[in-house]
Amino acid sequence: MTYGCIASMKTRPGFRDEVVTLLLSAAGGLREAGCDLCLVGLSDDDETTIWVTEVWRTREHHDASLELPEARDAIGRARPMLTGEFTRQEVSVAGGLGL
Repeated sequence: MTYGCIASMKTRPGFRDEVVTLLLSAAGGLREAGCDLCLVGLSDDDETTIWVTEVWRTREHHDASLELPEARDAIGRARPMLTGEFTRQEVSVAGGLGL
């Protein structure tokens, strides 16, 4: 089984699209880092919540990816636009369409 993470984050009003752009631009190098799937979704219920679903070969691949210069840069640029409200669920991925 592989490592999965389903997370949400809240942006400050008016910044959701900019944070989504940052997340999507940083996703380009994730495959080489061990990411098999990265989805960025928008909440239909409000204009500040972003959902991110990731599937990684291992948790270690995920953790190491957070130390990549591109990831650190994207996190630093996004942080001022976030409220600090996050949710996170780690899962063991058994499989699925697209994996």
